[in-house]
Parts: sequence; structure tokens; C-alpha cells
Amino acid sequence: MVWSEWPIVKPQIIPQGDEFCSSRRAAQLSFNPHQNFTHNILQWFAVNGRKDLPWQQQVTPYRVWVSEVMLQQTQVSTVIPYFGKFMLNFPDITSLANADEDKVLSLWSGLGYYARARNLQKSANIISDLFGGIFPTKFDDLLSLPGIGKSTAGAIMALAYHQSYAIMDGNVKRVLSRVYAVAGWSGQAEIAKQLWQLAEHHTPEENVANYTQAMMDLGATLCTRSRPGCLKCPVADDCLAFQQGETTKYPMSKPKVKKQVRTFRFLIMAEQNENHLILLEKRPPTGIWGGLWSFPECLVDDDIDCYCKEKHHVEVLLKKELPMMVHQLTHFTFNIIPVYLKVNRLLTHVSDPSAEWVNIVDISSLGISKPVEKLIRLIYFGNSQ
Repeated sequence: MVWSEWPIVKPQIIPQGDEFCSSRRAAQLSFNPHQNFTHNILQWFAVNGRKDLPWQQQVTPYRVWVSEVMLQQTQVSTVIPYFGKFMLNFPDITSLANADEDKVLSLWSGLGYYARARNLQKSANIISDLFGGIFPTKFDDLLSLPGIGKSTAGAIMALAYHQSYAIMDGNVKRVLSRVYAVAGWSGQAEIAKQLWQLAEHHTPEENVANYTQAMMDLGATLCTRSRPGCLKCPVADDCLAFQQGETTKYPMSKPKVKKQVRTFRFLIMAEQNENHLILLEKRPPTGIWGGLWSFPECLVDDDIDCYCKEKHHVEVLLKKELPMMVHQLTHFTFNIIPVYLKVNRLLTHVSDPSAEWVNIVDISSLGISKPVEKLIRLIYFGNSQ
């Protein structure tokens, strides 16, 4: 059900391009790689691999690219519905390049890491302007696009163009770290270098698309973070972590850094004489929730009445503080105190050009953050789910 249908109720740098392939073949490895590793992985994939994912149907470089960006730090089950809606609205480079940013972000809302969506559209415009709308076929050209790193470029080359390039997503790191008992955090240069050497060594010249998908599938379905299915794993006999009974030790975690905690107010301003209009601000393009629409914020110690009058030219008529929300991000904990306000506008316009009065039935056309969506659902539609 859409909003409008709801009733209103109260690593280390490695060689790139042509050097990338040759470096893999010429690398002097400091370990003894397992000879049957690639063969066993491919055999396992033939029987157990996932072959019916949406982006595996009607494969194009564009579809592979969008799926790989969505899958960065996000599980397949979460991505599937987002991918379908995204493809329905933006089936090709041109439609994405010409789209309104709010539309792109609205279809990304809830998926997180919104810079990915903005970079997709930036890259679509670059491809339209510099590559004539044709998706790049060279590794170096892919690397030049915003939001595409070595692993994403390698995945596109392998899955879309069937060229022998390695990848290094979280699943591949986990498999290789366990099989070879790689000690250390993958964010360290020397550890990243070792994992890339392993990945490059095992990536085959033929069947590279199947192998690449197999490595991602193995990490996602068997070699999971907790309770891995080692007895069903095709490389269990060679896995040092399994042999040592230390699968949970690998891959080693990033040294813990204490999360930053920020406490602030979300001001939910509703017009006194119009129940459907609320005030939203478009956030800066960079930073947390970059480019999304959000409620105006103020610090806990700020005088709400003065803030509203001076910045947004409204008079507060009714004020109600709601229970605090705790929103967790990777490096931040946000303690959000929502304050519902009934206001009168003192001027016919909002002085802040980044702010706009929006009808709640039109929210589905805007990119909004998860906390904002939850609050709107709770206040205006009676639930937060």
C-alpha cells in the first residue's frame, strides 16, 4: 500500500586494467594455494548455486552494476524488492540519468548508505556524456566512475563480460580468510594484499561468471558469519579454520571504536489549519542521510519556539514531546527526541530554501530517512511498521 492509499487518521592498492590480470598470474605467493579449490567451488555451484536471482535474468552490464551497488553491505533478501522497483522505474542508463534525484532516493529509501544511489545517478550521467550512453567495457573506465571500486568493477567484468577479474566482497573475504586462516583485519594493507592475491590466484580464465557467483553464494549460504555449514562446504577439507575448530575467529574483526552518540530533536511541524501539511528540510548532499528529506532538527538545549520563529517563521501553538527513538548506524547512535508541533505560518513562504511544506500523501515521491518514515507512519497512519 502506498502513502496516498492510506486513510488519514491521527586495502592496499593493486594493479589495475591490463596489469590487473598479469599481476595475478605473475604473483609470487607466500602461501601454498590449494590446487582443487576452484574446481570444487565450481562443482558445488553447479548443484547448489543460486541461478534465479532477478539480476541473473536478462543479464546486462547495467543490471549487474545496479545489483552489485545495492548488494554492497546489504543482504540479497533485502535487495531483491528494491532491485525490482528500481529496474521498473529506471530500466536503462538514460532513464536513470534523466531522473529526478528525489525519485531515485525515494526508491532507495530504507536501503541505507544513500551515497550509493547518488553515485549511481552521477555515473549514469557520466556514461551518457562521456561514453555515449553505452556502458563501459574496460576495467579502468569502470574504476573512473563514482562509487565503483576494484571489487565492484571486477564483478561487472566477470558477471557481465565474462572476463577474468577477481572480486573481494564480504563473502569472499570470509571464505578465503577461513580457508587460509588469514590472521588480521582485512582493512590492514598487508592483510588486504594477501586476500587479493588469493582471490586473483583462484579466479579462473573460464567459467568466471559462475565462479564469481559461487564465491558469493558460498559465503552467503554456507560460510556464514555464525554457525557456518562446514560439513556441507566443498572446500572444508582444505579449510584451516575448520580443521583448527576456529571458524568463528575468522575473518578477524576491525578493532572496535566507540560509537559516537548524538542527541537532538526532530521538529514535526504541522499547519494548524491543514492536517496534511508538514515541514521538511532537504539535507546537504554529503553526510548522514545526504540528499534526503528530513524533519528540521534542533539541539536539546535550543528554545523550540525561538528556533521555529527565527528560522522557519512559524508560531508554535501546540507542543507535544514524543518518546525518544534510538537509531543505530555503523558509526553513530542517534537519540532522537520527536516533538510534534501545531504551528501558524507568519509568512506565506519559508525563508530557508532547503525547506518545503509537503502533503503527507505525497511523501512516497520523496527520499526520506527511515526514522522520518517511522514517525510519519506512527503519527499520521497509526503504526510504525
